[in-house]
Amino acid sequence: MPITLTVPEGLLSPQAQAEAFSGLADAILEVSGLTGNAFMTANIVGSINVLPKEHVLAGGKVVAAAFVELKLPEIALATPEAKSAFIEKATDIVEKAAGGRLKREHIWSNIVYAPEGAWGIAGRSYDNASLIEAIAGSGVTL
Repeated sequence: MPITLTVPEGLLSPQAQAEAFSGLADAILEVSGLTGNAFMTANIVGSINVLPKEHVLAGGKVVAAAFVELKLPEIALATPEAKSAFIEKATDIVEKAAGGRLKREHIWSNIVYAPEGAWGIAGRSYDNASLIEAIAGSGVTL
């Protein structure tokens, strides 16, 4: 489940970046009810993009802002409540990591879904049923 955290240079220290990313990974597992699931934990991946300050914009103007993008298979965070819970947790995590240097209204999150069969891990394409089997095989049933 790739997570992309994008921030302008200087907003988060390298330690705060790592802590924020770890918090985002924990949040997706928690909201999904998969904390401790070996398959899912190993497949929470992603990147932290640190851009020059002048490349982070809101309303067409340079601003201190952060963007969280989560890419998921169709079966993940399937309810409006789950989506809302992740977005709220993600915002809290990034706001805390910024230590007062970022307005809450300048934290944007989005969730992007891969269509059925378009989820790949280690060269293997998973449809929803095979992904559920892999997750359940790690000791958690959905």
